[in-house]
Amino acid sequence: MIHSPSKNRIAPSVQEFFIFLFLCSGSVVAFAGQSAGDSLIYPNEKHFASVKQLTFGEINAEAYFSFDEKKIIFMSTRDSLKCDQIFTMDVDGQNVKMVSTGKGMTTCAYFYPDGKHILYSSTHLAGLECPARPDKSKGYVWGVYKSYDIFMANSDGSDLKRLTDTDGYDAEAVISPVADKIVFCSARDGDLELYTMNLDGSDQKRLTFDVGYDGGPWYSWDGKKIVYRAHHPTDSTEIREYKALLANGLVKPEKVDIFVMDSDGKNIQQLTDNNKANFGPFFFPDDKRIIFSSNMNDPKGRNFNLFMINVDGTGLEQITFTAGYNFFPMFTRDGKKLIFISSRNAKSRYEFNVFIADWVD
Repeated sequence: MIHSPSKNRIAPSVQEFFIFLFLCSGSVVAFAGQSAGDSLIYPNEKHFASVKQLTFGEINAEAYFSFDEKKIIFMSTRDSLKCDQIFTMDVDGQNVKMVSTGKGMTTCAYFYPDGKHILYSSTHLAGLECPARPDKSKGYVWGVYKSYDIFMANSDGSDLKRLTDTDGYDAEAVISPVADKIVFCSARDGDLELYTMNLDGSDQKRLTFDVGYDGGPWYSWDGKKIVYRAHHPTDSTEIREYKALLANGLVKPEKVDIFVMDSDGKNIQQLTDNNKANFGPFFFPDDKRIIFSSNMNDPKGRNFNLFMINVDGTGLEQITFTAGYNFFPMFTRDGKKLIFISSRNAKSRYEFNVFIADWVD
């Protein structure tokens, strides 16, 4: 919804997102194997009563519940696909179906409140093939493709309708739990900023104005707050580098922090400040805490685990403890289930799967 990270919900391809993690962490092996006792729960993961694996193999990311929590929408590069497409499945992992066009590259999918429509971003109008990969000679960068626009479609992928039409990146869109607005990231004004629009794409308004990347947004359950990730360079050299990369459709994702603001863009507060990659934030159902992914506890930046923090920046606590990767968490409305992406139990280097945990508070 990768981010990120999309990812995070910045939107490189799934491959770009995870290859970045391998590149920036050296020769780390992604798959973490099984924990003691052949369980999907690792030592110290006290908030998990049980964990169920829903996908097996390939690269899967950004799995999110429908409003009635009977379906899951996610993006995946699998089978003969060369870049990411959007899929849906039942909450038990059955009935997997591709619902995007199979053309171009897609990212950041979400269900509409009625369960009959879906939201996602795609590059297919600019070309039927996958976009060219970013130039890695410029460092650890992601492609912010200007050909991304946001679309809605029927839940089976039919009747595709374009919601954004700007000369710039439009992606990372999600719908408020109170079903009134979409929040998304766009480069339409020359920077990566957050915007809102109505569910039909009308009344598009800008929320953020600081130089730098603002993305990966999610609403609080009452629709009054937005949590997101951002990096705002202040040094003149960093600002020039950021703007030069963005002009070429690139962004560096190595340092991003978690922020919260009102749903109208006011009262911005920074929650993390650790010089690391923090992304994929999501509100707990009580709207008092946020769960997110970070490599903050690994000096080499190799392992990404889930953490939670209070909305005032206190009470930081690590949730997962794998020697690998854990991303893109989302709770059910009752707070009893948590869906997330993890490399746990992977059988190959680039395998990332969808898991659901029974949550213990």
